Amino acid sequence: MRETKTSLQEAAKLIMKAEGILIGAGAGMGVDSGLPDFRGPEGFWKAYPPIAKLGLRFEQMANPHWFAKDPELAWGFYGHRLNLYRNTTPHEGFGILKRWVNDQSIHAFVYTSNVDGHFQRAGFEPEEIIECHGSLNHLQCLAECGQAIWSADETQVSVNTNTLRAANPLPSCPSCGKLARPNVLMFGDWGWNSERANGQRNQFLKRQRKTERCELIAIEVGAGKNVPTVRHTCEQYASGENCSLIRINPRDVNVPRGSIALSLRGLDALERLDALLKSLVPAI
Repeated sequence: MRETKTSLQEAAKLIMKAEGILIGAGAGMGVDSGLPDFRGPEGFWKAYPPIAKLGLRFEQMANPHWFAKDPELAWGFYGHRLNLYRNTTPHEGFGILKRWVNDQSIHAFVYTSNVDGHFQRAGFEPEEIIECHGSLNHLQCLAECGQAIWSADETQVSVNTNTLRAANPLPSCPSCGKLARPNVLMFGDWGWNSERANGQRNQFLKRQRKTERCELIAIEVGAGKNVPTVRHTCEQYASGENCSLIRINPRDVNVPRGSIALSLRGLDALERLDALLKSLVPAI
């Protein structure tokens, strides 16, 4: 307990003096919003009983071959997730991060493996975000007809929650009329159109060049080791002399030397840090 309190105080002081911030977010960031935790087959099957009956693990279900083999099941899975993300309100931790950025005029960028679009809904600008695994809020043509990635805002998918199968008509390409798929990087996915993510990455690199001489921090929330893209990115970002890493994770909390580890859930840690920051601001 004392170690956590000291780490929180050290983290709050770093946030107070930061001029630039990278917010790294993995699946654990969404759990406090009520989104399911797919950690291990049991967690995934608890969220999707029809898939449990098929005995499929997450990495087997999140595979593009289902769009050719069984498109109603493929869109049942991704359509259910799209509807879930739309109907779920991002938790207060998103707002806390955005308020820190606004109040301190920090140069900020978000690097997330989540495909739910919740950082945009919390007020972060699209040009401030890299969705390294794509987004369920955007679609691409399976036939690769040349149609650019398009928004899923007008897309509605009706899903039978008992069978997890989608009803026809399934989402289709506005150019050729063939089946569409989410613009999400899946397992064993050689057909993902990375153009949108590449554009986001270029924006990030431009922002990095502008903050090279700034006092920087990386705040990583809920990023696990199974797919360690976010962890590696935050560690690399924080490897410079003028940058520190704050890792928030209730399980996989080991950190490089000189970094701060907070063995807490995301929302809990952000609320505690926010309270500390308010207490550190001098009264006017």
